[in-house]
Order: sequence, then structure tokens, then C-alpha cells
Amino acid sequence: MLSNKSILITGGTGSLGKELTKTILQKWPDVKRLVIYSRDEQKQFQMAQEYPDTIYKAIRYFIGDVRDLNRLRRALIGIDYVIHAAAMKHVHIAEYNPDECVKTNIGGAENVIMAALESKVSKVVALSTDKACAPINLYGATKLTSDKLFIAANNIKGHRDINFSVVRYGNVIGSNGSVVPFFLNKRKEGVLPITEASMTRFNISLKAGIGMILHALETAWGGELFVPKIPSFKIMDVAKAIGPECEHRIIGIRPGEKIHEEMITTSDSFSTYDLGKYYVILPQVPSWNLKDFIKQFNAKLVPQGFNYTSDKNTDWESVESLRKQIKEYVDPTFAI
Repeated sequence: MLSNKSILITGGTGSLGKELTKTILQKWPDVKRLVIYSRDEQKQFQMAQEYPDTIYKAIRYFIGDVRDLNRLRRALIGIDYVIHAAAMKHVHIAEYNPDECVKTNIGGAENVIMAALESKVSKVVALSTDKACAPINLYGATKLTSDKLFIAANNIKGHRDINFSVVRYGNVIGSNGSVVPFFLNKRKEGVLPITEASMTRFNISLKAGIGMILHALETAWGGELFVPKIPSFKIMDVAKAIGPECEHRIIGIRPGEKIHEEMITTSDSFSTYDLGKYYVILPQVPSWNLKDFIKQFNAKLVPQGFNYTSDKNTDWESVESLRKQIKEYVDPTFAI
């Protein structure tokens, strides 16, 4: 699929960008070009130690901000596929710095779309979050807006051979800033700060997240919002898995934080289809024939009123399964 293709990853030095880079270089050693686009030179320097361009001839490190349209235009020259992973993602930081969050998550999305439309890019996959579903915080609201922009971009492409799609998922275990590495660090102090004991979250591994991105690149017709079928976890089970001997101190929820997350609302149910491994929320007015899509993917419309929330999930992580994943994906020295 990616043989002899040129790919650009915005936010490419993040947890998911690095794992995606690793996967692409392993599975498609004949990839033509792999551009890591991000604004943090230190992270690029560190990533280049792991993936030096002297050994991995296809890789390029490109300093740039998604807020900078002209820089994106230059970066997208000769690019076939774009994976948009750049974002401000910390809920409480976005609440305190709302204008900065809007500039990156909404303005940046607009710039990626415009630059892609002006180039020869054929596919764009944007990363979303469960917080974009029925958002109550600014981060979620900006990502919902970003999702809408990417989906609507299919309506303004004209004659261009390009499609835009979105992948939405929950907490990526072990990603930068997520609860698992936070608890692992706090365990040294003997106290795990927990915002709310009843809190639940969706859980997905980096590997599964990468799989969904590649699925969207390969199969998207344009305008789809893919949602994975993944387990949930209870925050108290994460605490028990990491620090059973620690004090589990309840500190109260932070600004803009939800008790439970949602990835598909009841209002979405009218345009949500079950694809087997994934759900997909389709655009209200697709640019292709819906009957053809249903036949191609054996898509089944979900029941009216269906919703997908972390607290009412039928699939749950246990303390034991969380420990195994922490050892596999986060810390190989972690004692199960």
C-alpha cells in the first residue's frame, strides 16, 4: 500500500507518530519518502538518533508548525499521503490557553486541508479523540471542529483526486501525557492522585491505533469517521495495576474533564454503520453512492438510539490485562 509512496506525518515526533514511523519503515522498506513534520527541534534531534537518515534513506525531518500555511505548502510538495497527528491535547492546558489551542487544532486543520488541496496529495487521514464527541471542554470542541473541517473538505475538492477521512479513538496506553506513565512516575512518591474514583476511559494500544490509520488510508472513500471497537478500563483498576501498595488519593476532577467518555452519540446513530472491526460515522451527504458503500463493506446500520460510551461498554480491561499491556507497551521492566 505504501510502496514507492511519499508520506508526511504532522506531529510526527509524538508517541503515535514515532510508532507509525517504525511500522512504515518495517512493513514498507521501499517507501519513497517519509517526512516527519513537527515544531520541536529537540524531539526531532532525539528521533533522528533512533531513525537516522543515513540509514533510513526515505526519512526526512522537517521543522514546521501546522499554524504556518506556507511552510506546510512547501512540506507537501511531492507528498502522496498525509497523516495529521499534530494537536494541543492536554485538556487543562487548553482550558488555560484557549486561543493557543484554537490556533493549533482548528487553524492548523484548516491549513493542512488548504495545503493538501493545493498539492498532489491523494489521501489525508486526521486523528481525532473521544473528547470530540459531545465535548464539554475546549480541547474536545476544537477537535470536533477539526473533524467537521476534514469531513467537509471532501465537498470542496472539486476535480482533485483526493479524499479526507478521520479516525477517532480513546486513551492510547502509554502515550505521552496519558495516565499510565503519569501513575508510573507518581508511584515512586507512594501516592497516586485520582481525580474521580468512578471514572472510566476507552483503551487502545499504539499498535491498534496505527492499524486503524492504515485501514483508513487503504479503504476510505472520503468523509468517513472511523471508530474502533475497543475495551474500557476503570481508573481505579489502573491504580491497582500500577501501585496497589500506594495511597489512592481522590483529588477531584480537573477543569473540562469528563467522568466517562463517548465516541458515538445517539444522534450519530442515524448515520453510523457497523463494519465488523470498526464503526464508521458517515457524512450526512456523502460524495459517493451510499448503497455502493454498504455493499462494498457489508456495512450494517446500527439501531436508532445506539451510543458508544466507556461506562456502558461490554468489553473491559482487568487489572491483570492492564499489567500485561503496561509491560508490553510502556515499561518492559514492569513487574506483572
